[in-house]
Amino acid sequence: MDVKLEKPACCCSAKAAAPSTNAARTEGMVWIRGSDFTMGSDVFYREERPARRATAPDFWIDAHPVTNAQFAAFVEATGYVTLAERQPDPALYPDADPALLCPGSLVFTQPQSRVSLHDFRQWWAYVPGACWRRPQGPDTDLGGLADHPVVHVSLADASAYAAWAGKSLPNEIEWEYAARGGLDGAVYPWGDEFTPEGRQMANTWQGEFPWSNAVLDGFERTSPVKSFPPNGYGLYDVAGNVWEWTVTRYGQPPGVADVKSCCIPSTGSHAPDVRNVVKGGSHLCAPAYCLRYRPAARQGQTLDTSTSHIGFRCIVRT
Repeated sequence: MDVKLEKPACCCSAKAAAPSTNAARTEGMVWIRGSDFTMGSDVFYREERPARRATAPDFWIDAHPVTNAQFAAFVEATGYVTLAERQPDPALYPDADPALLCPGSLVFTQPQSRVSLHDFRQWWAYVPGACWRRPQGPDTDLGGLADHPVVHVSLADASAYAAWAGKSLPNEIEWEYAARGGLDGAVYPWGDEFTPEGRQMANTWQGEFPWSNAVLDGFERTSPVKSFPPNGYGLYDVAGNVWEWTVTRYGQPPGVADVKSCCIPSTGSHAPDVRNVVKGGSHLCAPAYCLRYRPAARQGQTLDTSTSHIGFRCIVRT
């Protein structure tokens, strides 16, 4: 069934007059022409408020999140070791179980029955040996996942990749403007209807989180990039699949109490109040629990966190 997506009024102008640049550096990227737009939302979660006008600059942005294959090329070229592969410093985690002070990362584990949504430990576990190479734990690998988004990357890991590639991580304004695809004020990157004509438009959770996933979109965990239609600017996976790091420090609007991450646990950092904004939601976001697969949605994440559903994409500023 063909689905007609809403067309942004400025779809063509967003790609117009791209500056000359190093072709290899911007390969696989999309040129975005900056403009004013409505950022945030007054309709959904309080950390998105208020809806306000913001201005995005001109920039290039990756058409999709960085994949395992791309990250592997970086590691092969540099010998880089991610945070999840390093021995934690006990002094930075004084309250941690000594048995868990070993290289590893947070992995989503689906409960077998309904559980309380007030305790993320019912579905998140620190798994020794889990990392970008072994996303579900030490007995797993990247077989069949070369074109899936890389996960288990901290902010520092994402920044190191971006620097190696001659790029940067986006700030929240840049990311949200690009994710909207020219549909200023729309709920989703493709319009206001979640499943137009019944079509699944993103890799999200269908069913009762976290124990019953109907998998209507065809994917239980991450999906290959470009598995779903792009937005009006030609960007893939700006909703669902994996959360994406930005360089913006997380803060609340005036008078709004702190909002903890709904579906992303913190790792017990020595600096728990230092968090950056992550955007886009993930394959674990569900309407009744975490309706954050929208451009306006945002969460704050501790800088040393790595999980099985956080990735990133890069930009090049002009």
